[in-house]
Amino acid sequence: MNTTDPVTVFIIDGLKDRYMILFSIFLTIYILILCGNSMIMYVIRTDCRLNSPMYLYLHNLSFSDMVYTSVTIPNMLSGFLVEVKTISKTGCFVQMYFFLSMGITVRALLTVMAFDRYLAICHPLRYISIMTRKVCFLLIFLAWFFGWIIPVPSLILAVPLPFCGPNIVKHILCDHSSLVRLACTDITRNSAVALIFALIALIGTFLLILASYISIGKTIIRMGSAERLKALGTCGSHLIVVCISYVSASCVYISYRVTMFDSEVRLVFAVLYSVLTPLLNPFIYSLRNKELQDAFKRAFSRCHICCNKLSAGKEKH
Repeated sequence: MNTTDPVTVFIIDGLKDRYMILFSIFLTIYILILCGNSMIMYVIRTDCRLNSPMYLYLHNLSFSDMVYTSVTIPNMLSGFLVEVKTISKTGCFVQMYFFLSMGITVRALLTVMAFDRYLAICHPLRYISIMTRKVCFLLIFLAWFFGWIIPVPSLILAVPLPFCGPNIVKHILCDHSSLVRLACTDITRNSAVALIFALIALIGTFLLILASYISIGKTIIRMGSAERLKALGTCGSHLIVVCISYVSASCVYISYRVTMFDSEVRLVFAVLYSVLTPLLNPFIYSLRNKELQDAFKRAFSRCHICCNKLSAGKEKH
């Protein structure tokens, strides 16, 4: 490409080798994410016993995980099947925004869930009066709004940048840092603004979650053994998900700053980080939550009864 020509398309130059192996792995992961999170959403929406705020937050978390992975994985899978993966300039910016937005929304929802656990354990007598349906929906709206608004400054500064070549994005998707460094102008302001808002999103949510669990820990210490086990059981799934999410994010951050890491290894870390939590969420909540396990059993029983009725009806005809 002539370096004086404005760029209209970008080439996504991610993992170059082992296309079919990676295609099979990520297709399987994507199917598991969709099936696992869809099942959680289904039982929460259809089982009247799962009507507490905790399950409404979990429903939103499952939905956001599905959208988050759907922004990247299908595009990534198509890239494995073609020799040169191209994406329009507009499409690249749209993908970048939604990838950032949904990643932040997931963390905002985890923060809301931590606050919910804090109220339930530290202020059990006031929980119902504080966590009303109206407050519950307001917190969900704020979590999604936070995810929508935080990437906007980075996007606004990135869109007008002049791109005159090269046009090869060294990533599996249109990542912000990989994209803006292709601009043929100074990007110091872009990098600074992106870093500031990333710290607000990541460290801000982490500190709020940490504060909630410090208060929960102080309250649990003063409880009896039976109450303590019940409280730990209530928080266990959420705490595991939070640890996996932020530890994997830290690993990706470190891998990008250690020069000994191969560029393809960094990309694998980045991709695994983006799919790890959405993949594990359904299994963690299903294995550790008895109410959810019972809801799954009731759902399967209803399906079994419906299938038997249909079979009986066909035999009569």
